[in-house]
Amino acid sequence: MKKYDPSGSSILYRSTVLGALILVLAAVLLPILYVVMSSFSTKQEVLTRGFFLIPHEWTLGAYRYLMNNDNFVESLFNAVYITAIGTFINIVLTSLMAYGMSKSWLKGRKTLNFLVLVTMIFSGGIIPTFLIMKGLHLLDSYWAIWLGGAIAPFHLIVMRSFFQNIPQELDEAGHIDGCGEFRLLVRIILPLAMPAVATFTLFYMVGHWNTYFTAILYINDTHRWPLQVILRQMLITNTDSSFESSVIDYQFGPPVKMAAIVVTALPLLVVYPFLQKYFNKGMLLGSVKG
Repeated sequence: MKKYDPSGSSILYRSTVLGALILVLAAVLLPILYVVMSSFSTKQEVLTRGFFLIPHEWTLGAYRYLMNNDNFVESLFNAVYITAIGTFINIVLTSLMAYGMSKSWLKGRKTLNFLVLVTMIFSGGIIPTFLIMKGLHLLDSYWAIWLGGAIAPFHLIVMRSFFQNIPQELDEAGHIDGCGEFRLLVRIILPLAMPAVATFTLFYMVGHWNTYFTAILYINDTHRWPLQVILRQMLITNTDSSFESSVIDYQFGPPVKMAAIVVTALPLLVVYPFLQKYFNKGMLLGSVKG
């Protein structure tokens, strides 16, 4: 009888898994590389060559065109402004409400928890929400975007759970040292809950940076549109023959569209590594032992 060789089976298994992972990586990475490389190529090369990873002629013409486009630059600054202020509002309000709901002595705590859970299942709908924003005179204002999604119910519940898992001994020690509730939250609780804060900061940032539907719903002034609205207009605009003889050959061309995608995705790719380090840290690392 042939003896079973576990090493051969292990090698086959690892090779199969490695091959599958390489295929998945290629399926994800190749389209990204194509978009990036196309943004550095010429319009003629993108239209005639098809799929490629290394351009024959490298050029920054598409990026120069975007940076000289007033509408694009304006929308870029609008997106940064919406994301920065909106994320700050989200984190502040979510942290404050989660901290309050984590306290067992809070009156009406069960009612608040129930109302939060209801909002996760049922939504007011587009038309009632629009009418509320109109009644509050928030149309054509970024406050309609910021206040409409100021607190995400799921993020609130998870952050409340983080606060509830922090030992009560820390609260008691803080109160003995003379800390009020707000100082206790800022100086003790939030540093311990930094993994949750960093995670939800990234989630809120991505949501605001990708703001599209709420922007076209509440913002009528085109000069206040964020980047995603302008990006959509660029991507759905077809090349017109009247632009072929233009001095700027990249206008409405594929390289400009690819460059716009790269510029839109780049800020989040830059911010992510600075927040990722908090994701796997223990919540109570170095605070309470035993």
